[in-house]
Amino acid sequence: MSSEKKRLLVLLGPTAVGKSGAAVRIAKAVGAEIINCDSMQVYKGFDIGTDTISENEREGIPHHLLNFIEPDTQFTAADFVRHAVDAISIIRAAGRLPLITGGTGLYVQALIDGLFPEGAKNPSIRRALEEERASLGLETLWMRLVEVDPAYAQKIDPHDGVRIIRALEVHRITGIPFSRHLPMTRSAVQDYDVLKIGLRMNRDLLYARIERRVDRMYAEGIIRETRTLLDSGVPAGAPPFRALGYKHVVALLEGKRNEEEAVLLTKRDSRRYAKRQMTWFRKMKGVLWFDAQDVHAVITTVCEHFGLKDKQGPSFHRDGTV
Repeated sequence: MSSEKKRLLVLLGPTAVGKSGAAVRIAKAVGAEIINCDSMQVYKGFDIGTDTISENEREGIPHHLLNFIEPDTQFTAADFVRHAVDAISIIRAAGRLPLITGGTGLYVQALIDGLFPEGAKNPSIRRALEEERASLGLETLWMRLVEVDPAYAQKIDPHDGVRIIRALEVHRITGIPFSRHLPMTRSAVQDYDVLKIGLRMNRDLLYARIERRVDRMYAEGIIRETRTLLDSGVPAGAPPFRALGYKHVVALLEGKRNEEEAVLLTKRDSRRYAKRQMTWFRKMKGVLWFDAQDVHAVITTVCEHFGLKDKQGPSFHRDGTV
């Protein structure tokens, strides 16, 4: 593939829509390797709460950028771009198609459209903002971001302290809203033929899948996993503990809520997160949307777009379900 036109496949969709399973089926059919684009699945040891695809479920397909970062490390969009570019090069050198999949829209945007360089940093400003967060609360910083950069504020979660503080830091350093820096950056894959595929599902069906996933997490031992991670020395404030699957379990272990409350709150937050994801992805240009249960149609489109042959053959796709 290295001698051919550079190709990149991106598979998007909200949480619980079935991206991981679909990605494996697509990879087997078109000769691809998968690059994880979930901001929490990059961390080591956080498997149940992030619903990380198991070794068995990968069916021999190599997965990159999965479970490779220490949990006390802040992994940024810029970090993702750097590692993703390296993984893309490795996959292409092996003569295979890079397939990026995950639900972190900011990471996809950073790779395809570019992101403000990490160079604009000021430790004293960052420290002052962290102190303001501790004394005044994150909501105060959020309202400040709404005032100075409403465009970026609309794109991120009001509870995402990392991105709120980063945007305020950039604004203080440069005097320019963070959102205005974004269009001026260079895409890391601007010379690639990028095909963006989105998976969607009826809202009621998706919400039912989300609730079943949360029930499965608790049945599989997310409380035990969280306790083990904390006992091993991972601080409760570590980045992956902000993931939807963990933050209410941490509160449970701290005696702030019971298991029933933790389950209900996780389901609620996951539904809200799925809605925000779809809002983000709908604004992304050039995405071809498919019913999540019609993976065969996705494979056909990928083959036609890139001029590839379905390695599994038509008999493999009997019902098209995920």
